[in-house]
Amino acid sequence: MTLEETMIAAGQQALAEERSEVELDGQRYRVGRTSSQRLRTVTFDYGGRRITGIEQNPRTTSRWAMLARQGQRIMQFSVQGRYVGNVCEGKLVRYAAWSGLGLPE
Repeated sequence: MTLEETMIAAGQQALAEERSEVELDGQRYRVGRTSSQRLRTVTFDYGGRRITGIEQNPRTTSRWAMLARQGQRIMQFSVQGRYVGNVCEGKLVRYAAWSGLGLPE
């Protein structure tokens, strides 16, 4: 699976399918929750990098939060503490940090 396919699968399984574990390339990763907002999170490895996905908080003022309030499922992904993209309803949107970190296309 490509990184894009992996992120889409993680977001789909964690948010849309509401699984307690996601399966990516034969590996299982636990879906947790943040302590304060109870947002779903998942951390997995890809190509030697640790990638963390977190459900979009609908209580913020961002455009993504507005979409989350409207019922869209959005998971933000970060690598080395930098947001690299998000998956919104099965589509990946890449941020500038994606290329800056040299992530695979």
